Amino acid sequence: MREFNDADRTKKRARIQLPDNPGNLSVGALSQLEGAVKAAAKGGYVACPSAWKTAQEAGVSRLDVGVMIDKLGLRVTDCQLGCFSVSKTSRLGEAVAPVDEEITRRVEALHDNGELTCPNIFALAGELNAKPRSVADAANARGYKLGKCQLGCF
Repeated sequence: MREFNDADRTKKRARIQLPDNPGNLSVGALSQLEGAVKAAAKGGYVACPSAWKTAQEAGVSRLDVGVMIDKLGLRVTDCQLGCFSVSKTSRLGEAVAPVDEEITRRVEALHDNGELTCPNIFALAGELNAKPRSVADAANARGYKLGKCQLGCF
């Protein structure tokens, strides 16, 4: 995989406007967060679950972690919803496994209300006792786009 470079940052900033310090963290807290994100990185990448864990352990928002990942020139990988997966492209419009009718109905309702976001996918998964990836797969099978990544990736 390739590194996150200045062209990537420029492209992302054109799509997503994030403040440089969304949590208005102190200089000391930013320094600690930088160290924690660097420790979570492996080969220039931070796995989504690791980023979530880093946020929890550092007592900051997931968005703060995502911004720090960008500042350090790292990339997020292993999205818990299956985003940025090359294999996702080949199955666009197809569910990996049979999709529960209740999940399908609720995903369609979220989409119709313009609320198909990362936080809402996780909330729905928790409510239905399903895996977030299963809910995201139901959206993917319909060609729906997800929004508002909790790390600020999309």
